[in-house]
Amino acid sequence: MFAKSLILAGMILAAAVVSAAPASAQVSDDVVKIGVLTDMNGPASAATGRGSLIAAQIAIDDFGKLVAGKPIVLISADHQNKPDVGATLARRWYDVEQVDLIVDVPVSAVGLAVQNVANEKHRLFITQSTGTSDFHGKYCSPYAIQWVFDTRALATGTAHEVVKRGGDSWFFLTDDSAFGHSLERDASSVIAKNHGKVLGAVRLPFAAADVSSFILQAQASKAKIIGIAAGPPNNISEIKAAGEFGILKGGQQMAGLLALITDIHALGLPAAQGLLLTTSFYWDMDDKARDWSKRYFAKMEVMPTMWQAGVYSAVMNYLKAIEASRTDEPLTVAAKMREKPVEDFFARNGRLREDNLMVHDLMLVQVKTPEESKYAWDYYNVLATISGDDAFGPPDPACPMVKK
Repeated sequence: MFAKSLILAGMILAAAVVSAAPASAQVSDDVVKIGVLTDMNGPASAATGRGSLIAAQIAIDDFGKLVAGKPIVLISADHQNKPDVGATLARRWYDVEQVDLIVDVPVSAVGLAVQNVANEKHRLFITQSTGTSDFHGKYCSPYAIQWVFDTRALATGTAHEVVKRGGDSWFFLTDDSAFGHSLERDASSVIAKNHGKVLGAVRLPFAAADVSSFILQAQASKAKIIGIAAGPPNNISEIKAAGEFGILKGGQQMAGLLALITDIHALGLPAAQGLLLTTSFYWDMDDKARDWSKRYFAKMEVMPTMWQAGVYSAVMNYLKAIEASRTDEPLTVAAKMREKPVEDFFARNGRLREDNLMVHDLMLVQVKTPEESKYAWDYYNVLATISGDDAFGPPDPACPMVKK
């Protein structure tokens, strides 16, 4: 009886020790591994690429290199802007390399391919540079989070504000891609709701060698606004060609539904001046943004895009959620991220919504003239702040995660 009592007491003690053990034991493989899947050498590399990797590393360093008592490991790869390459890398990372979180992933077609793998493998994916609103709409997933922007927000920000200012006739230069189509669709809807008209559109292949004929069609339309439903490199080529063809001098105006500060830098203010665009982040928008951006600049010698700043913000909030929940279990971490507002140097009035879209304020800006710019990277005049609710709108009922 005495021996049985000792065994029973030992079992009770062991159970108590297990129950009192730190929850950090729930971190899989005793390491938190983050993968930056990006464009290292292609058309989106200046806006993402090495800068996204550096932003993630700064977040890890700022966090202290440990989370829930476990080391944080960062890896990266180039998806070459190919959906099959992106999906293959994501599958290997999740299966073989035990990556817990993938971030960045420019180009919507690649982002949607990686999202499918994240769903299949039940691992987290937070995108900063996949823009299609279908990501959190009909393709929404508990494992995939959209952090920086979507096409609806950019379309609402730019199209709504421009129509309100008298730009009520539009012609679109649209990338022939899921992203470009989504931008044009969302902007056209906003224009129609605000009693404007879309006079036409042309579809350009990705990385078009010559955009001259498309610019001439836009010019001939006599539309007040030429809407650029494209990302790099087409948006840069179109803005440059518009200057060469005297679009602004002829009274038409260019509106970039997606333009990044690296695009403006590449073009130069003489070519880009007057361009209207919407952005989630501007390095010079306030002291918090300036302080972080100067740290980033010290490593990269360029100012960050909204995508690169968003990588830092997402990684930091992800690590905070692991620390608070003491686990890297994906759905638990995502739920923890939804509990608190997102308020940092990147986001104002931010929150992660039930459809896994991070809603936050945006800005309508206009590119300065060379005479207005007073120092390096002083590129934008902020015309309006657009609330997250207005920019992103309500959750898409097509998303099965949205409560009906």
